[in-house]
Parts: sequence; C-alpha cells; structure tokens
Amino acid sequence: MSMSEERSANASPAARPGAVAGLSRRACLLSAASLAAPAAWLGAPQAAHAGGQLEEPLMDSVRTALSSAIANQAPPEPEFFTTEARLHYLRWLGTQSDRLRRRKPEWEVRRDFLQTVWYESKRAGLDVSLVLALIQVESGFRKFAVSSVGARGYMQVMPFWTRVIGDGDASKLFHMQTNLRFGCVILRHYIDREQGNLFMALGRYNGSRGRSPYPDAVFGAQRNWAFIDRPTAPAA
Repeated sequence: MSMSEERSANASPAARPGAVAGLSRRACLLSAASLAAPAAWLGAPQAAHAGGQLEEPLMDSVRTALSSAIANQAPPEPEFFTTEARLHYLRWLGTQSDRLRRRKPEWEVRRDFLQTVWYESKRAGLDVSLVLALIQVESGFRKFAVSSVGARGYMQVMPFWTRVIGDGDASKLFHMQTNLRFGCVILRHYIDREQGNLFMALGRYNGSRGRSPYPDAVFGAQRNWAFIDRPTAPAA
C-alpha cells in the first residue's frame, strides 16, 4: 500500500494552552537534559512509562475501519516517487540510525526497525518523530517490554485490541511490524477522536487523558528525533 504524506499529526507542545504551566520542575529538568545530550540519554537504561489504553465501546463502522487498517500486512517497504524523496529518506535513516545505535547495536536490526517505523507512521498519517518519541517513552525501544497492566511490545499495545480489531492472538504483539501497525493505527484513531488535539490523544493512548505528565514526556522525547534535512550541494 502506498504511503500517504498528506496528513501529519505533528504539533508543537508550545501551541497548547497551559503547556508551560502544566510542566513540573522535574519535567523541565528532564527536557533540558535530553536536549543537552540526546545520544547519552538514549544510551542510558530507561524505565518504560506505559500506562494502558482503556477498552471503550466502538461503533461498528469504526471497528470495521480499524480492523481493515490492521489486516493489510504488506511488507514495510517504503515507496518513493522521486529520486529526491528516496534520498531524503536515506538521509533520515542515516541520522536516526546513528541516534539509535546504543539501543540497537546491529545495523540490520536498526535498519529494519526504522524502516518499519517510517512505513507504519506514514501509512497512518503520523509524524515519524512523534512515533519514535512515543516508543522511547513507552518501552525504551524494548521489543518484548510488558507493563504492569499487561501492555506489550514497542508501542505498549493492550492485548484487548487483538480481540476487538484483530484475530485475538495477543502473542502477535511481540512481532515488530504487528506491534507498530497496531500502535500507529490506535494512535491515529485517538487523534481523530480528539479532533487533532495531540495532548488529549496521547493522554488517551496512555490511559491518562487530560493529565500532562505523559504527553509532556512524549513531546520532550520528540526533540531527540527531530530531523532537519540538509541535502548535499552538488559539486561545482
């Protein structure tokens, strides 16, 4: 399935009313530390800050749409319609690979993981840096992470989702693409429910809707994954 780049779920936390007022002193210190040394921060052991999505009633049309979005298991191979688009992706891949090296030392593992994150994020119309930040906060990039409430994998998906919109096999949430597919589709669903309000959508994803610590942690982590493309100038 071709990736869609027409939608973006990116938003600045500064644009949220009360964002600064809602930050604790601890959150401010953590954000400053992550800006000062993102590579060191990523390399240090991190506890997962996962809560858990809450099971809520879904309209039949929503359930069908989510099930359809989950069902398509095409290989996570990005498609590019121009040479420049492919070069942009390769520059992004190189930059993020360097940042992730301490977490995932093997190149092939990093490449497959980042390629799948890119593919699933774009497929769901999400900002890739937001998804990487959510993974960082939720699981610390641990494939087999399990939270105290039972959320699983990279994006800490609650097992009930496999029953609601999948085939009921919660063990598949430890499969990389399956976990990222569920996580991205669920996050997109919450963003749509909150009419684009990322602060509320992230809270809903974590089971802490309306409270600031989790969204602020994700917005802070997102700075670690910002990518400013600087194409190489052609030789004179």
